[in-house]
Amino acid sequence: MIRREGIMTLQQIKDKNLEMVMKEIGYDSLYPIQKQAISNGLLEGKNLLITSPTASGKTLIAIMAAVKALEKNKKVIYITPLKSLATEKYNDFLALDSINFEEKILTSSINKNKDKKNKVKNNLIIKIATADYDSSGKDLLDANIVILTNEKLDALIRNNTEMLSNVGVFIIDEIHLISDKDRGPTLEMMITKIKKFYKESQILALSATVSNSVEISEWLDCKLIESDWRPTNLIEGVYDQGVIRTNDNQRFKINRYSSISSESIDVALDSIEKGGQVIIFAETRKRAASLAARSAESVFKLLNKEQIKKATKISSTFLKISNDTELTKNLAKLVSKGVGFHHAGLDPEARKILEESFKEGIVKLLVSTPTLAAGVNLPARRVILASVLRYDFDYGSNVPISILEYKQLCGRAGRPKYDTFGESIIITESGMNSDDLYDHYVLGTPEPITSKLFSEKALRFHLLSTISTVPGIKKTELYEIFLDTLFGRKSRKSTIIFKLDTALESLEEWGLVKSKKERYLSTEFGKKTSTLYLDPLSAVEFRNAINLIPKVHIKNDIDMTESIDYENLEIRFLHLITECYDFYPKLSLRKKDLDNFYDIIRRHSENLLLEIDEYNCSRSFLALYEWINETNDRNLSDKLGVEPGDMYKISESGNWLSYSLYEFAKLFNRGDLLPILANLKIRIKYGVKKELIPIIKIEGIGRIRARTLYDAGIKDIITLRATPEEKLSHISKIGPITAKKIKNSLK
Repeated sequence: MIRREGIMTLQQIKDKNLEMVMKEIGYDSLYPIQKQAISNGLLEGKNLLITSPTASGKTLIAIMAAVKALEKNKKVIYITPLKSLATEKYNDFLALDSINFEEKILTSSINKNKDKKNKVKNNLIIKIATADYDSSGKDLLDANIVILTNEKLDALIRNNTEMLSNVGVFIIDEIHLISDKDRGPTLEMMITKIKKFYKESQILALSATVSNSVEISEWLDCKLIESDWRPTNLIEGVYDQGVIRTNDNQRFKINRYSSISSESIDVALDSIEKGGQVIIFAETRKRAASLAARSAESVFKLLNKEQIKKATKISSTFLKISNDTELTKNLAKLVSKGVGFHHAGLDPEARKILEESFKEGIVKLLVSTPTLAAGVNLPARRVILASVLRYDFDYGSNVPISILEYKQLCGRAGRPKYDTFGESIIITESGMNSDDLYDHYVLGTPEPITSKLFSEKALRFHLLSTISTVPGIKKTELYEIFLDTLFGRKSRKSTIIFKLDTALESLEEWGLVKSKKERYLSTEFGKKTSTLYLDPLSAVEFRNAINLIPKVHIKNDIDMTESIDYENLEIRFLHLITECYDFYPKLSLRKKDLDNFYDIIRRHSENLLLEIDEYNCSRSFLALYEWINETNDRNLSDKLGVEPGDMYKISESGNWLSYSLYEFAKLFNRGDLLPILANLKIRIKYGVKKELIPIIKIEGIGRIRARTLYDAGIKDIITLRATPEEKLSHISKIGPITAKKIKNSLK
C-alpha cells in the first residue's frame, strides 16, 4: 500500500481555489511536504526552501503558491534549468486555465477592465520562453504565469524588462544545480539579484537533494522545509555476482536470462518480467545503444500481443522522421520490441516520441545516458546504474560520479501511479568492491552545494551584466552584490575584492566598461555584449575580427571587393563562430576528418579571420559547413559522426552567434557586412545554400521542400504565388495539405 502518513484532506484545507486546483490535478489529499509548506507560510507569501524526494509533491506546492500570487493580481515566474523541464512545467500549469476559479482570481492586464462575473474561466495567460537572449520580454507582458529557463530570466534581468515589475513569486526549481560548473554561476547570480532587486517577491526554492540545506536556506533568507517522505518507498542496492544487496536488509538472486546478456540487462529483465519498467543509465551513447540492442530480443519475449501491436505502431512513427539516419532506423527497430535508447544525439522529435512511449508503458526498457536524470520526468520501477564511472574532460579519464548525482539518478525509481516501491541498483564493475560501493553511495550523504562562481569566465560574464543593468554603479556596490552571493558568503572578503578588481581591469582594458570616480558604466560595446548574452572574450574576438576585414564595396549588387568574396567571408565567419568561447558543442576532429578539413581549407585559404589548422578547428566547423551546403542528416552521421541531436545544437548555437556578429557589425557601422551575415544566419538556421534563401522562410517549407521547389523552377515568392495550388501539390515532398498551407501563408 502507498504510504499516506500525515496527509491533510481537501476538507481541512478550507480554501476553495486550492480545492479546485487539487481536484483538477488529481489529488484528493495533501502529501506531508505540502502540509508542512502550508503550515510554514506558503500561502502567506513566506520565502521557503523545500527539499524532498522526486514525486513527493513539489509541483503542487509551486502551483499553490502561484494561485495565491494570482489572487493578488501578481505575476508568477517559474524558473527551471532545462528547456525540456520548462516545457513539462508549462504543461503542468496549463491545468490552471481550465478551472472555474472564484472571483478573486484576477485576469491578465488586458482583461482587467472587463465586467467581472461570479465565475470566470480560461482567463489566465500562461507563456513559456527559453530562447532569444536579447529579447525585451514585451511579448510576455500580458502573461500571468511565465515559465523560463535560468538563462532566459537572467537575460530578461539584463534587459531591464517591464515584465519583472509585478512578480508575486519566483519559483526556483532544481536549486542544487548551483553546484553545476556550467549552469551554476548563472543560477547563483540570478538568485542574488532577485534577493536584491525584487525584495517584495516571494521566493520558493525546490530541490530533491540539498545536504547543506541549512546553509542554503540562510543564504536565500528562506524558511527550510525538509522531508524524506515519498509516495513510493525507495529501495537502494548493489548487484554483485548474481546477488542484489538492498538497504532494507534483503539479499536476492537474479537469474541469467541468456548467455549474451550483460549483468545490467539481467537485472532489468528481472523487473520487466514482474510487470515493471526499467531505466538503465549507461556511461556513453555507444554503451546505451549497445545495451538496448543486446536486450531487445529478451524483452520482446516478455511482451503480450497487445503490447507488441502498440510497440509496432509507435515504431513506424520513427520511420516518418525525415532525417533517415541509421540511428533513427535502429531506434525504430528496437522500439518495436519494447526497448529504446536515449541520448543527446537523437533528433528532438524522436526523443519526444520515445519519452511519451515510455510514459505510456509501451517501451519497457529505456537505456539512457545520465542526461535524462536532469530532464523530463520519466519514472521507472527499477533504475539501474550500469557504471558509476564517467569520463571527465578536466581530468582526462574516467572518475566516479558524485553521491549527489547518484541520488538524482535514484529519484527516477518508483512510478507513483503504478508502484508502491521503486528500486535503484548499482552494478558492481570489475576492480570495484561491492561493499565499498554500498557504503559510499547507498549509505552516503550527498556532497554539499558549493559555488562555481569563482572561475574567471563566470566572474567577467556576470560582472559585465551587473554593470550593464545598473548604470553608474559604485565599485563598493559591486562588492556588496558579489559578497552576497553564495561564493561571497563562503570566501574571504579580500579574495572576492581581488578577483573583482582583476576582472574589472580586464573589462575596462577590453573597452567593455569605463569608470569615473569609482563608478562604472558599460560602453555601447559592453551593453551589447551583455544583452547578447556573450562571454566578453567572445565579443572581443568578434570585434577584432570585424575590424580586420577590409570594407566590402557593393555596387549594383555586384561584389567589388579586392581578394574578398562572399563564400570566403562565410567560411571565415563559420570558423570564428565555432571557435569562440560561447560555441557549444565543440566536437573534436578525428583523423578520418582531416582530408575533408584540408580540402575545405585549400579552397578557402585567403584572408582568414583566424589562422585555421587542425589544432584550432573542431568537427563542429565541418558539420556547420556541410549543413549550410545542404548535406542531409544521414550523410552528416555517416561522414562526420554528427547525429541529428548534435546538429540541432550546433545550428542553434551557430544561429545565435551569427546573429551576435550581425549586431556587432551594426554597432561598428559595418553595413557592408550586414547582407553577408544576414544571409549566413538564415543558412545556419535552416541548413540551405544561398539560392534557397528567398523561399526558405515561408511557413510549411523546410530545407528539403525548399530544394524540391527550387529544382522544380520555383525560385522565389513571386513564382510561388503564381503557381496554382494543384500544380504545387504534385511537386515531390509537397502534397495537397502542404500546398494549401503554403498558399494560405502567402495571402
